[in-house]
Formats: sequence, structure tokens, C-alpha cells
Amino acid sequence: MEIFMTQPSRISAGLYLHIPFCVSRCLYCDFLSTTLGSEMQSRYFSVLRREILHAASLGFGKKYRILSVFFGGGTPSLPDAMLIADILDTIRSCFELAPDAEITLECNPGTLNDEKLHMYRKAGINRLSIGLQSADNKLLKSLGRIHDLETFRREYTAARDAGFQNISVDLMYDLPGQSRVQFRDTLRQVLSLPDPPQHLSAYSLIIEPGTPFWERYHEDAERKALGDCPLFLPSEDEEAGMLSDLKSILSGTGFHRYEISNWALNGFESVHNKGYWERRPYLGFGLGASSQADHMRWKNTSDLNEYLSCSFARKESTHLSRSNEMEETMFLGLREMKGVTRQHFQEQFGVSMDEVYGRVLSNLTELHLLSDDGSAVRLTDRGISISNVVLAEFLLD
Repeated sequence: MEIFMTQPSRISAGLYLHIPFCVSRCLYCDFLSTTLGSEMQSRYFSVLRREILHAASLGFGKKYRILSVFFGGGTPSLPDAMLIADILDTIRSCFELAPDAEITLECNPGTLNDEKLHMYRKAGINRLSIGLQSADNKLLKSLGRIHDLETFRREYTAARDAGFQNISVDLMYDLPGQSRVQFRDTLRQVLSLPDPPQHLSAYSLIIEPGTPFWERYHEDAERKALGDCPLFLPSEDEEAGMLSDLKSILSGTGFHRYEISNWALNGFESVHNKGYWERRPYLGFGLGASSQADHMRWKNTSDLNEYLSCSFARKESTHLSRSNEMEETMFLGLREMKGVTRQHFQEQFGVSMDEVYGRVLSNLTELHLLSDDGSAVRLTDRGISISNVVLAEFLLD
């Protein structure tokens, strides 16, 4: 009698690859990035390939089925496109990619051309995320961006001509010196593009420590206290107005808000980012990249020289307790407009959401920060406006 052994089903996961190279650093950016040139880029990609092979040797390749691959940075569109293509070949040799896997490359205008775009398509990249940030050239210059609006338009059109049918555009608001009129114009410029994007991300500027904007922000605060009137951030009312304009302008365009900062046409929600919010396992490769799998979270070294020495030891490795995972299920899941269902929570943890968070749910619902229809809880518009405060309520003692 023959005995047939069945393969255990693989777990759905995402892959993130950090490409840290930039032409120059934007003044607001605190991401791990460097302006080192092509020789260092080639060396980095060689180590990145070795790290992926190392992960496969540990059994990750047999355990996970990859639903999404995301090249982030930095500026992944800066290095030679063949380096990206080679990494995708390595991934395919080590992991099972779903036939419809979403493969995204972050791009900055000023780094794309026809040759690169066609090579990306040939390599299997099927989604681009292009960082416009603003359609106002003066604001772009003040942010330290390397492009203007015309460069964005030209390279966006080239991407469409190369066959990309899934494009996201990143925008920022609440920028120093930005008016509501300027932000509305940015939205209209993007929506009036021939064959406009299927996805928009819109983020309020956060002044991060260690950035030139951080130093300038505190210097401006001191000057303002002395009666000077430097360029300063928009007021809270102006920021709220920009967010209101975002919602009103996108209303009726076919875009729906599926996460606090993300809007998409139906069927074009980011598979990769939804994986983070829904706590799907992910593996991060490259400088400073984070991973989460098997009830663990860890990250790579943030030291470039250490990474290039092929040190793939886990840094900041943390075991995620049941309480940790409950917390994350709530404060990540509530970022999505669909919220968190009681059924999902019960299936994940074998206990009802109300047993764990009943008091918090009741208080936030009474304050009209959460809506609760009995099957799922969601942030209200008011809750979204102070989401950081609301979501912190779900941290267990």
C-alpha cells in the first residue's frame, strides 16, 4: 500500500526589502538612508542576496507563501534596475510567490527612465508607489526634494506607457508654509492626470528628531517666542481643513478610504500594507529591516558596515506575548475603516473582545470615538482625528 505524504500548507506572508540609497536626504526624513554611489550599491545588493539565501536556509522559504513583496527605502528606483531584478530572481528561488503576488517598488521622481521602467515590468514588478508629496514647486524645494511637478508628470506618464496599471501616489500635508489652497491644488493635479492613479497615500508631516526640520522647528519656536515671524507649521485648524478637503475632493471620484492615511479604487488596496495592519507575518531584509513571525519581532542592524559584514544576527528580538498580540490586533486593526470584528478576535485568542476590552470599548463609544454595531468596532471620524490618543487606550497594563 502506497502512503502519500501531504505537504503542510504554507503560511501567507509578506517580504520587505530596504534599499537605503538616495540622491540626497529630504529635510524631513528620518529613514535609514545614504547617498553612497554605485560601487557601494552593488556591494549592498550582493549582501542582500546572501541574506535572503540565509533566511531560506533557516527554513523560512518552506514555511511561507509570499503574497506581497515591497521594495522600500531610501529610493529603490535609484540603483541600477538589474540589481532589483536579480533580487527578485533570488526571492523566487527561495520562496513560493503567489501567482498574483503584489510586487511594489517605491520610486522618487527624478530617478526613473524608460529603460528602468521596462526592466521593472520584465522583472515582475506590478505596482509602483511614486512619491510626489506636493504639486507646488516651492514647497518641493523647501522639503529638499530633487524633482519638480513637471518631472513627476513626465515620469508618471512614462510608467503608464511602460504598462504599469497599478500606481500609488504619496502626498503630504501640514507642511511648513503650506496653505489649504496649495493642498487642494495638489489633489486636483493628481486626479486630473491622464489615467490617474488607483491609490493615494496622504500623510501629515511629523517633525522627527535628528532631521533638519527638527532643528529648524525648534529654532523657529524660539524666534516666534521673541516676536519674530518665521515660516512655521500650519495651525491645527488649517491641518484639519486640509484633511476635510482631502475627504470632500475624493468623495465621488471612486476612491474610498480603507485606512487612516490611505485611499484606493476598489480592488487596488495595498496588499502589503494591509498585511501589517492585519498582523500577517512578514520578513524584512536589508539595513534596519524589521520582521515579525512565529510570535517574535526582530530587526536587522542599522549599522551599514556591520550589515555589509554579512552579520544577519537578530537585533532587538522580542517575544510577543498573548497580551502583546491582543494589543496589536486592536490598535493596528482599528487603523482600517472596516475595524476589528468580534469573531476575528475570538478566533485569534479564544476569548471575547468584551472580556478583555469591555470597559475601554464602552468608554470610547460613549465619547463617540468608536462606533460599535455589535459585530465590529471602528473609529469614528472624531476618533480618527485623535487616533493616536484613542489607539493608546488599547495598551494593556
